[in-house]
Amino acid sequence: MATTPSAPQQKTNRIGLTVLDYKGGKTTLCAGCGHNVISERIIDAMYEMGVNPQGVIKMSGIGCSSKTPAYFMSHSHSFNSVHGRMPSVTTGAVLANHAMLAIGVSGDGDTASIGMGQFIHLMRRNLPVIYIIEDNGVYGLTKGQFSATADIGSKLKTGVINDLPALDICALAIQSGATFVGRSFSGDKRQLTAMLKAAIAHRGTVMLDIVSPCVTFNDHEGSTKSYQYMKEHDEPIHEVSFVPHFENIDVEYDPGTTTDVTMHDGSHLRLRKLHEDYDPSDRIGAVHALMESHAKGEVLTGVFYLDTKKPSFIDLLNLTENPLATLGVKELRPPKEALQEVMEELR
Repeated sequence: MATTPSAPQQKTNRIGLTVLDYKGGKTTLCAGCGHNVISERIIDAMYEMGVNPQGVIKMSGIGCSSKTPAYFMSHSHSFNSVHGRMPSVTTGAVLANHAMLAIGVSGDGDTASIGMGQFIHLMRRNLPVIYIIEDNGVYGLTKGQFSATADIGSKLKTGVINDLPALDICALAIQSGATFVGRSFSGDKRQLTAMLKAAIAHRGTVMLDIVSPCVTFNDHEGSTKSYQYMKEHDEPIHEVSFVPHFENIDVEYDPGTTTDVTMHDGSHLRLRKLHEDYDPSDRIGAVHALMESHAKGEVLTGVFYLDTKKPSFIDLLNLTENPLATLGVKELRPPKEALQEVMEELR
């Protein structure tokens, strides 16, 4: 009697979950959209790092990019906020429960225009959050007008030429106080996955500007955010690799050519220099490199700035070890005597 072959067992990660446990709903974005690729890389990074999806909060604003949290990690907590207001809502959520891993997904319109004020204040506080900007240089939901990150001389499909200077959100993040700032391209699987893994291991504000071509409005000749332009002008400053804390660190490298950074959880971020004089711990040098590459017409990618020593916003506030959201009425409501003592001090 013939036996029916059993289905092969799905591979599990270090916490016993399969990659399917990190999937989300079916995308409603255009076929070929770079945002969908970024969602896949987030799934890969979370799965490979063994992150518990139920310990993750996904935040977003308004725009094509802000729809993407629905397409990954459906077992995580999620909140879709008002246009440009994701940073303040995320700050509240993290302060209420700092045991959660927060990931915010925004766009160049949601961040660099209506949300710029909130973005800068989030960066300066060094709140523990992974802030991803899916950057396509246009407003996809309102038919492809230029956004604030569009380069001078970039051309729309309609033939309109942009004559306003672009905002470099990586330089702004570094100057404002973020402690992990980088740029990648949705089409660079290896670099982007390594950077996302390092972001998960970082305790502070991570800002990743990911160039993500809009296949409907901004993937034509004349666009500086197209797949073809990025392939021709991408200028990596180093090769990025990542060794998580739960794996043996046995990767060999040439001394003097690789920067090895120990992350907060004991993981190691390895940056093998392609630009010989680049130092990711040099804040001023990072801004200079970004400005210089822009003047040359290059799109610099990699980890521009990294500081693992600066205290996070949670540290500065001296919050209790137990998240505020888990405290009971007894801990949250001061007794009458405590209030009287405060009033006496104010007399």
